Amino acid sequence: MAEFTSRLAVSADVPALTVVMDAAIAELQRAFLDDAEIASSRAIMGIDTQLIDDGTYFVVESDGDIAGCGGWSRRATLYGGNQTPGRDSKPLDPTVDPARVRAMYTNPAYARRGVGRLILSLCEAAAAAEGYTRLELMSTLSGEPLYTAYGFRSLERLEDATGGAAVPLVRMEKPLNSSLLG
Repeated sequence: MAEFTSRLAVSADVPALTVVMDAAIAELQRAFLDDAEIASSRAIMGIDTQLIDDGTYFVVESDGDIAGCGGWSRRATLYGGNQTPGRDSKPLDPTVDPARVRAMYTNPAYARRGVGRLILSLCEAAAAAEGYTRLELMSTLSGEPLYTAYGFRSLERLEDATGGAAVPLVRMEKPLNSSLLG
């Protein structure tokens, strides 16, 4: 069993994180999307450096390898990378808005070994520490089983055709673990 460590991402991590993201998009969605949908996914997924700047993006490592990455946000954008149109950096109000879980990617070599669950627990604890009581995210079909197992429920199924082919997505929400709240 791999031993994982976690830390906050820094700007210098972006090139290595991009490699992990590209591999995750190409390989982990293969059972759920066709080639055109995977190509289209690149227009709506990717690194959001605002999360790194905000100190809310985590890197999970194992023996010097990046096993995965992901984070949460106190801003209105629900999903997408730096290149995605329609971003909104407006601050959320933790008394009424859910924190956003964003840009979760697992290195395919570490898939189904607890990386995603670790990142979700880090996001949940950090968001609760800032007064949030709910999490919201936009899931790919490949991520939906993890999020469901972690306690998220589906709110809406939709498609995003920004990149050409329509990519199926699931908006999901979860109340924060009450033991983490104040």
